[in-house]
Amino acid sequence: MRSLLGAITAAAVVFLPLAVAGPAQAHGRDDAAVRKLVKDVTGKNVKKHLKAFQAIADANGGTRVSGSSGFDASRDYVARKLRDAGYEVTIQPFEFTFDGYRTPPVLKRTSPAPAKTYTYGFFQDYVAMGESPAGAASGTVQAVDLVLPPGPANSSSSGCEAGDFAGFVPGNVALMQRGTCNFRVKVDNAIAAGASAAIVFNEGQEGRTEVDLNPVLGGPGVTIPSFFTSFSVGQELAATAGTAVQLNWDPVVEQRTTYNVIAQTKKGDRNNVVMLGAHLDGVQEGPGINDNGSGSAGILEVALQFAKTKPKNQVRFAFWGAEEFGLLGSEHYVATLPEAERAKIALYLNFDMIASPNYTFGIYDGDGDAFGTAGPAGSDVIEEDFEKFFAGRGLPYTATAFTGRSDYGAFIAAGIPAGGLFTGAEVLKTAEEAAIFGGTAGVPLDPCYHSVCDTIANINDKALDVNSDAIATLTARYAFDTGSIGSAGTAGAASAKRSAGAHDHKPADAAS
Repeated sequence: MRSLLGAITAAAVVFLPLAVAGPAQAHGRDDAAVRKLVKDVTGKNVKKHLKAFQAIADANGGTRVSGSSGFDASRDYVARKLRDAGYEVTIQPFEFTFDGYRTPPVLKRTSPAPAKTYTYGFFQDYVAMGESPAGAASGTVQAVDLVLPPGPANSSSSGCEAGDFAGFVPGNVALMQRGTCNFRVKVDNAIAAGASAAIVFNEGQEGRTEVDLNPVLGGPGVTIPSFFTSFSVGQELAATAGTAVQLNWDPVVEQRTTYNVIAQTKKGDRNNVVMLGAHLDGVQEGPGINDNGSGSAGILEVALQFAKTKPKNQVRFAFWGAEEFGLLGSEHYVATLPEAERAKIALYLNFDMIASPNYTFGIYDGDGDAFGTAGPAGSDVIEEDFEKFFAGRGLPYTATAFTGRSDYGAFIAAGIPAGGLFTGAEVLKTAEEAAIFGGTAGVPLDPCYHSVCDTIANINDKALDVNSDAIATLTARYAFDTGSIGSAGTAGAASAKRSAGAHDHKPADAAS
């Protein structure tokens, strides 16, 4: 799931009552296909693909980020499996701007003992500020006019005036607090005082504690590595006089090539296409096993077990590249698809993070009754069909907003009915959610979101198994009957754009 380019406003979770209806009704050949596919798709086999993705990451620097050898090996693994199963497979290349680092970032407290290494990444301990130059530094941390404990929000003037650096020792690392002036002013003043590096930490009030924004320096000209940390890290570095740190930042921004993998059945009506998708890439910080190896593995196993079925409608499976750089793979696919071909897509199902360790069973709010932003006509039916699946299992479920946060964004923008599942990312689980779904209140739904610890150990097996069955159920159902979804006036009107702002999916509003 893609990273935030700005501050996140997390959508509230809205709980829906358990539906009293059983599973979506079907009969004849399609009902038998549903039963068979659900039986054949097991969480155990889905997890085998996740173990393969983990092995790929382990062999390629710990990551499967687009533009890396780890992603390319993931692409080859998926494409080979699908070709061997008999699908028509297309590898779609496209160019994108890779914005990352050559060597892993470092922020390490070297004294007092014991040493401590902090974790890089949004929602973790620290990030590099935008426009920070490459550089390494080691030195004593010197606090600059901090307000601890913090006062009212936006009240700290730490580093905002040159006078704040009176007595600053050149070569030290300047430790400053977010507050009344912008980051560039603070860092420029630190440079003028002779600092070897700059660390700015979040101010500390409620809502201003985490690394949950995109701190930027406002252009070139900065000459020292500059990091932004959570409040807890800054408070820890300020706690002991003489604390020393080591920093390293080695960024790279360049054009690279990455890929979408598209596989479709050879049988079925090519004028009525049922499409499923999941992003195959992860972030550079870790293996990306839940985000989004889980969704990719889920639809891959469904595809492999579905391969011998002769569907009435063509079924197409997509594995997107560069989602984490701004939904680029899915947007490229939809943008380059001829309008006549877009109109043949009856519906799109998206699966992004389906096995979060502290999960909820989230269903995209297709009818908009929970969050006020409905998908294109037919999305309400998809939502209802997923609800019937969970109700039929006696399982709770909840609505999750159509915010444009994942790869369905380009499809709903083109008027294509969409839906899908999401088990949660950085948002903390509420007490109400814990009472309904189990798990731990006050802990993120995925504590390893966008982190080095998003490994095979970061998977909830129950969520993976149940959601894989849900994918199988709707895939087989729609392969034989899309009902009113995709009929004239829905997908047939794919060229009709949604109303302005109704489903805004600009980068600043999106996350993972």
